[in-house]
Order: sequence, then structure tokens, then C-alpha cells
Amino acid sequence: MRIGSLCTGYGGLDMAVQTVLGGELAFVADPDPGATAILAHHHPEVPNLGDITHVDWSDVEPVDVLTAGFPCQPVSMAGRRAGTTDERWLFDDITNAIRAMVAPPRLLVFENVPGLLTADGGDAMARVVEGLATLGCVGTYRVLRASDVGAPHRRERVFIVAWPSDSSGSGLEAGWEGRPGGGVDADAAHLGHERARLARFGRSGPAHRSHPVADASGDGWDEGRPEPAGLVWGPDAALGGGPDWGPYGPAVRRWERATGRDAPAPTEPGRTGQPRLSPRFVEWLMGLQEGHVTASEIGLTRNQQLHALGNGVVPQQGAAALRLLLGRATAGVAA
Repeated sequence: MRIGSLCTGYGGLDMAVQTVLGGELAFVADPDPGATAILAHHHPEVPNLGDITHVDWSDVEPVDVLTAGFPCQPVSMAGRRAGTTDERWLFDDITNAIRAMVAPPRLLVFENVPGLLTADGGDAMARVVEGLATLGCVGTYRVLRASDVGAPHRRERVFIVAWPSDSSGSGLEAGWEGRPGGGVDADAAHLGHERARLARFGRSGPAHRSHPVADASGDGWDEGRPEPAGLVWGPDAALGGGPDWGPYGPAVRRWERATGRDAPAPTEPGRTGQPRLSPRFVEWLMGLQEGHVTASEIGLTRNQQLHALGNGVVPQQGAAALRLLLGRATAGVAA
């Protein structure tokens, strides 16, 4: 199975797809220098197509799955919320790219902040639904927090899957339950209270503007502004002897068990000797392997590391959302 990735970042959404469905990356696309360095380090053989608005998509080989964590700035609660009028609104460019492909993907997987559901009075999400409808796709979406899969931070996100409407599903969901960690209830210990947030959409885009929207109050991460600083228990909680996590201890230990990694020190010495947030700690919070973003051989500055991490996807969260959404497609609810 071939996976194409747009607005790739450090590849968290692709990791989620590979966890659930397997497959190999056929291409990535991200012009950001930090993301480019990360992707070149981990996938030196995979072409990076760069800016998706400058690609001749009719020349790109077909893929089975297409992912995109398209930019959140146009809809984020932390920004101006210019919505679909923002120059960074790339969803229309994504649908144009799909339309130009020799053969459409069998499954589309998208991720964004919950502000997508409320921006422009709901019209931003309607634009997504309408765009997918023009491609002949139907699908389903849900909101999921990183804490729902055990992470010690909220990071609420909306995940969307879609597939051609001329079939009962993408055709990919049949084999996913047999994969390690597959199954709709794989994360039931953390997901049970979120099931009410599942929603579906069909081909009639504008009618979906009346869908109730999810609480977007957790939409706080944006463009290198790392939320995890709020987890540090006191200004000198790191640096020698191990942190005192205070009331956050149980949450930290839970994520340590889930990731198989001890939590790094949350701060590091700054230029003046004062502690500052450590990118290695944020990397751990995002559920990544040590050095995925912060390895010295990648060559990123601290700001580039935090920028990449702040815009990324928690792979475990994405995988849990995909399992639930594919489970719904398999059951025929969104067919």
C-alpha cells in the first residue's frame, strides 16, 4: 500500500496510518526548512514534493492513502481566524491536487484543530465537506484529545477520513482489524467518554452546517507555541535529581508506560542559565521516539524543533482516531 503525505510536518499522521494500515510512503510534501530536514533524515529515499501549490499532480504516481495535516492557523482559536480567506487555507489546494491526480486515492485522512468546526460560523468545515463532495467522496470525522490515549496534555484535534462514494468503503478497512493494536476498542480505557463526538457527513455539503460543533476550548497549540510548559511543576522542576512532577505525576507515569520511555527533564539551561522548556520533553509529550526531531544530526535550532513539534500530530492519538473512524466505515454507518 502506497501512502502520499501533504503538509507532512514531522510525519505524525503518516505514522498513525502506518500503525493501523501498514504501507510505505510514496512521497511527502512540505516546504518548511525544519520539516524538510526531519523528513530527509528519516526518509532519505522518499521524494519531498515541497509546496503543494507548485506541483504538477498529473505527473505524480497514484497512491492508496493520502494524508494531510493542513495548516491550522486560519481556523485556530490562537490566531486571527480568517478562515477560508486566509492565504494559508490550503484545503482547496488539496482538493485541486486530488482532482488532478491520474487516479484518486482510496482513502483520505486529514487532521486539524477543533477550531475548524467553528471558524467562519461553521462555513470552514462546510467548505471541507463540500470540497470532498465535489471529489465524489463521503466520510466521517471525530474529535479526540491526546489525553484520551494517555498523553499528559489535552491537544484536542479533529480527524477526518473520506473515501469514494461509489463504494461501501475505502476498501482498505477490511484488513486493519488483524493488525497489532487494531480493533475499535483498542483504546477503550481512554476513549469511552468521547464516543458522542463521532459525526458523519455525506455528499450534501451545505446541510452539514447545522451539525453541533465540538468544544474548541482546547485549541491552544499553534505555530511553535508549545503547550506542555504548563506541565512543569515549579520553575526548577528539572535539571538534576529528577523532576518533582507534583500532581502531574500519575499522568506522566501513565505516558511513560504507554511510550516505553522515561520522561526527559522538562527544562534545560537557557542562554542566561535560567531554565527554559526542553524540546526533548515536548518530543516525549508528542509520543515520538527520542531524537525524532531533536537528534543533533538533523541540525535544527531549538526554535525550529519547537516549531515542528508544536505543529505536529501525536501518532498514538491519530492511530486511535483512525481505528474508530475505520470501524465506523466498516460498520456501514457512513456509507
